Amino acid sequence: METQRVTEYPTPRQSAARPTGGGARTAAPAPERTAGRADAAHAALPDPRDEPGASDLAAAAPRDAPAPPEVPAPAAGCRPHTGHARPAGGDEPAGRSRPAAPEPADRDAGPVAAGHPGAEEPDERAERERRGGDRLRFVGAATRRIARGVDLDETVLGLCRASVPAFSDAILVYLRDPLPVGDERPTGPFLLRLRRTDRLPDYAAPAPADADPSDTGEFPLPLLAPQPEGVASGTPELIEVRGGGPLAEVLRGVRPVFGDAPTVREALPELLGPAREIPAGRRAILAPLRGRRRVIGAAVFLRRPDRAAFEGDDLLVAAQLATHTALGVDKAVLYGREAYIADELQRTMLPDELPQPTGVTLASRYLPAAETARVGGDWYDAIPLPGGRVALVVGDVMGHSMTSAAIMGQLRTTAQTLAGLDLPPQEVLHHLDEQAQRLGSDRMATCLYAVYDPVAHRIVVANAGHPPPVMLHRDGHAEVLRIPAGAPIGVGGVDFEAVELDAPAGATLLLYTDGLVESRHRDVWTGIEQLREKLTDTAGLTRPDTPPPLEPLCDEVLDILGPGDRDDDIALLAARFDGIPPSDVAYWYLDPRAQTARQARRLARRALERWDLTDLTDSVELLVSEVVTNAVRYAERPITLRLLRTDVLRCEVGDDVPQLPRLRQARATDEGGRGLYLVNRLARRWGATRLSTGKVVWFELPMP
Repeated sequence: METQRVTEYPTPRQSAARPTGGGARTAAPAPERTAGRADAAHAALPDPRDEPGASDLAAAAPRDAPAPPEVPAPAAGCRPHTGHARPAGGDEPAGRSRPAAPEPADRDAGPVAAGHPGAEEPDERAERERRGGDRLRFVGAATRRIARGVDLDETVLGLCRASVPAFSDAILVYLRDPLPVGDERPTGPFLLRLRRTDRLPDYAAPAPADADPSDTGEFPLPLLAPQPEGVASGTPELIEVRGGGPLAEVLRGVRPVFGDAPTVREALPELLGPAREIPAGRRAILAPLRGRRRVIGAAVFLRRPDRAAFEGDDLLVAAQLATHTALGVDKAVLYGREAYIADELQRTMLPDELPQPTGVTLASRYLPAAETARVGGDWYDAIPLPGGRVALVVGDVMGHSMTSAAIMGQLRTTAQTLAGLDLPPQEVLHHLDEQAQRLGSDRMATCLYAVYDPVAHRIVVANAGHPPPVMLHRDGHAEVLRIPAGAPIGVGGVDFEAVELDAPAGATLLLYTDGLVESRHRDVWTGIEQLREKLTDTAGLTRPDTPPPLEPLCDEVLDILGPGDRDDDIALLAARFDGIPPSDVAYWYLDPRAQTARQARRLARRALERWDLTDLTDSVELLVSEVVTNAVRYAERPITLRLLRTDVLRCEVGDDVPQLPRLRQARATDEGGRGLYLVNRLARRWGATRLSTGKVVWFELPMP
């Protein structure tokens, strides 16, 4: 039967005024002040009348949900007995019949006796159907509210807000600690942690029938005393579920159970604490929360003694709420694990911190496209090279997924390996292009690779389909560098071209991905022009010939993004060129002869005297003699010797032999093999790097 009247699921105020048994339907009206307070408490809850029609409760209920209490089958031709009295003279609906009954002397003398087989008043039947429709609408609205939660807290909050006060006066939600993820098998004891509580405020409680209307005091809620939000006073926050105990037995049963059941009466004190006052009768429901694999928690629904007790159909409602909450918790846990893995993957594929090589200062920023999709293919890197140089890399793999991030990680690793070989920038891009083709036919990426030399104050740049860099000069003028765009990595069969440009001291180079300058509201070149203007304006805020601080400059650059401009990931790498003054550099070419070691010691001693570093003379002469001797022994072309004075003293010896030296323990009968041992003992750091023309062996000594 379809009724046109649409009402809410019974609230505490309505339930207190509605009789639960048969007989005359009379109710004393609640005081006016109490009704107004209850309405104010309910105003914040969603009205089921505003929600679309809910699906059928029977179809939505789980298979193992308990059925409503069975009613004895009536005799043929009789309607079920409801226990309610039917006034005399009530009309029977058309099309229905009931067995004849002995007629009293006066048919209008009074109501039919309670318990008569056909005693069901049309108003009572309409009331039952209305309440059933209210339950359907409530379940539909509540499950939609629970399903809207993305993370764990939102899901649990949705259950609490949907249940109180429309279904219960108070609720406590417990979740397993720790929560299992997917098919993981929990280890350790079965622990439940109180995740959240919610209750009807004290001022919304209906007044007792004998209360003084002039009394303005509040009627406290005995179930949960006043408490901070999320903490139940007197209720333990962590409960260990003992195997074979009452609580374990109830949770194993999966189905919601009334609080007056013998097992539940023993289980509730484990959850609520032994001192918790629990109303007698069917005013508590314990509903296990079962996920896809196992029980992951429990929910306790409570009603005041002055409110109507739970009915049999309310177990179906509790089962629906528990089922949807458990599935939402499972979804939130899986989503949280995936987000954690994505964050870790992205973090490990980007540098934890940038190196600070000599002659250049670096800063970076990385912004994902959205908090819900924190993985992407954008990356940046700074790789120290021999001779005090540094390679600056920015790239962008097409797409926003775990696959794009994985490809990005492989390309970044390849770029680091190629940089260690000291290949020219165009050769690095060529090998990256070959690597992308080996990864797949649709693995496309853009990349810009630059090498800065602080001694020569020059920079060599090669581009593979990437937006051009912008340089901010010391005088505050910003320009877009003219570099051949080239084809993206992964196209194949394309030659890349490198350009060598000046990199004066005090200039700042910005490398970025297209997410900074391109969006649905502007094209790439419009964004690049806005970036150039932003750099010029920012430089004008400082004194003339004083470059702005690098970290605040990166933040200012990101301000060009409007509210709707975050369509793509953003990687930003800024390099401030400080350079190494020529007065701090000593450089020589030496012929590979027997006298070269003695000549190298003399030249190093003179440089140290000029720099007032005579305290390092003995150590430098010994180490230079050992390294130069090894180079002269195998070299066929002139070797190079260079000393750099920065925060440390760095010595570099280069030759045309590609084999790298190896540290080994010399035997007592060996004539050689002790040179690198001395270098390893006396130098703060040392190393050897293979170049395209040979190798460089270097060591560093701390300043006195």
